[in-house]
Amino acid sequence: MEELRASDPSWIGGHRLLGRLGAGGMGAVYLGRTADGTLAAVKVILPEHAGDADFRVRFRREAEAARRVDSPWAVRITGSGTEDERPWLAAEFVPGPALSEAVTRCGPLPARSVRVLGRLLARALASVHAAGLVHRDVKPGNVLLGAGGPRLIDFGVARATDATALTATGLVVGTPGFLAPEQATGGAVVGPAGDVFSLGCLLAYAATGRLPFGSGAVDALLYRTVHEPPDLGGVSDPELRTLLGAMLDKDPAARPTAAALDGRIAEDAPNGSIDWLPGDVVRLIADRAATTLALPGVDATRADEPGAPAPARRRLLLLAGAGAAAVAGGAFAVREWLRDDDIAGAGAEAGTWTIGVQADLSGPRAADGRAQERGVRLAVDRFNSRTDKPFGLRVKVLDDGGEPAAAVRAAERFARDRDVLAVVGPTDDPATTAVLGIYDEAMLPLVTVSSQQLSFAVRSMRSFFQAVPSDVALAYPIRNRLVLRPDVQRLGVLVDRAGGQSAYLTGYFLNRIVVDSTDGTTYPRVVPAGTRDLAPVVADLLAHHSDAFFHAGDQAGAARAARTLAATSYKGPRMAMHSVMGARFLKDAGDAAESWEFVSPCIGVTAPAVKQFAAAHRKKYGAAPALWAAEAYDAAGLVLAALTARAGKNRPPARTDLIAKIAASSYHGISRDYTFGEGNRLKGQAAHLHGVRGGTFRYLGPLAASKN
Repeated sequence: MEELRASDPSWIGGHRLLGRLGAGGMGAVYLGRTADGTLAAVKVILPEHAGDADFRVRFRREAEAARRVDSPWAVRITGSGTEDERPWLAAEFVPGPALSEAVTRCGPLPARSVRVLGRLLARALASVHAAGLVHRDVKPGNVLLGAGGPRLIDFGVARATDATALTATGLVVGTPGFLAPEQATGGAVVGPAGDVFSLGCLLAYAATGRLPFGSGAVDALLYRTVHEPPDLGGVSDPELRTLLGAMLDKDPAARPTAAALDGRIAEDAPNGSIDWLPGDVVRLIADRAATTLALPGVDATRADEPGAPAPARRRLLLLAGAGAAAVAGGAFAVREWLRDDDIAGAGAEAGTWTIGVQADLSGPRAADGRAQERGVRLAVDRFNSRTDKPFGLRVKVLDDGGEPAAAVRAAERFARDRDVLAVVGPTDDPATTAVLGIYDEAMLPLVTVSSQQLSFAVRSMRSFFQAVPSDVALAYPIRNRLVLRPDVQRLGVLVDRAGGQSAYLTGYFLNRIVVDSTDGTTYPRVVPAGTRDLAPVVADLLAHHSDAFFHAGDQAGAARAARTLAATSYKGPRMAMHSVMGARFLKDAGDAAESWEFVSPCIGVTAPAVKQFAAAHRKKYGAAPALWAAEAYDAAGLVLAALTARAGKNRPPARTDLIAKIAASSYHGISRDYTFGEGNRLKGQAAHLHGVRGGTFRYLGPLAASKN
């Protein structure tokens, strides 16, 4: 929980506000205490929305919906002021973690715990449905685990089953990974059966620690939800597996109702205890409950009453309110988070400011992370060497090891450090996905040069800049290189699922854009992860007259494909994803690696544009720069240009001002030109071509963006 800000009220609706639990694009959620000492989570709407008549209708509907639900397993509404000048809604405060946090910290739950959880939440949903409502956002973040058991929260997107929707036609409401197929398509009215499907996803997550339809880019996740069976391989208990299979049926009519689930599940919570949960989860709940004892009491005088002394700066309370903060949560594609618009780096030492680097320096992409750190340091060194510099700079580096949990801790440290004005990183997609909400809440600019995921399942990314073409954007220059040539009519695409989501999306979109935008054709093949004998697949590709070849997968799979292809009479162009460019590919493929090419977002060290940078790198580090170093150098330069334009005399710019300046930038770097479009994504499809020549990787030159 955060301390209150100067602009926050001290009291609202008879609640003394003790601190911030979370914030959203429509308002903030506070921890409040009534005069009799009762704690509540109080959602307060921003003034700019309070005057919107349509918004008041939606907020009034939320309050009315929540009040109609009568269940001990759904959070109870304790008060509301929907017609007040600043509308508010108070709910009972549950001092416990969200289910998502409990699984992340303590691991998957045993089968019995999952069954008990399922029965209690089914009872909560049965009450929701009995009230004529559909929740529409059942997910682990909307279930709090308290000393009295679980509580279903957040009716912000609930709607009456017979109501006219207040959202746009076709809008996907809910959270990807927990959506029913009928929700994922956005084309059907979602009924109570959609909540049952979402509950099935939630219980599968609780039992395995992973989503039943995987993770990654939203569009791919929604596709799998609609078309592919759930992955229940981690559910070893036969009874639970059968139950989840029924709940996750694609046909809404085939799923059991919430009321039927209550009767179908035999397990129950004895005497309302939480002994059915593992000991480490119980301890986590107990720790959260114990922290409420540290909260301040109720003052006799309201701090904001006329004539009362101005409130002192509130101290940061030690309540770990991650679970309660979920009360502020909304739905994917419905709400966005409110961010701090006046964090100004006020703690920065006059004349010396900080750029952060969050990178994987000890995990699977440590080489890329180290290259990016060095690129940023060289950019800062160059800036500090200027005789006319308006201020000095320093670099602060945090290693997240490529682990999402460590990435969150690093992001929280940067967000709290008011000296840090912008951060370059993280290195990979999972770490980036984990931290976007933290940086956006702090309105701290975050610039990544190597997280290439097409989209991220978070509510808002206003502070995030993807300064690299996505995996999907790179499909266009790949198409240009392989297909837009007179000697190619059909592109053979081999997708190796060992390459993960990135490989799947690259292969999928390459296949799609070739068919949609050229007169060429494709022949795609997908092989399961771990497939070692590629000879039948390659033979099939060639038998279908593939005269160009693209491999979407990892280094080991690409090496096998290279050796297999070399054993045939095929002489046409061959290409793999840029992530294949590593020592293992050269070693495993041997002579078969010769002439393979790679479309990459990274410029080569021999490019004329990086000559001075490469010399400075060799001088400082005794070696040529690795891939991603020049791009990180550019990212730091982009930030520095915006920082210089926004800085005042002896005072750094507000973080929000810096974000606005970066978003409007047109920056000429050594690796590419940087301008940002919708969602602060890099505009254009310009990339770089590399190839194996003489047994080593060579830079072959830039690839211009296509005009179509």
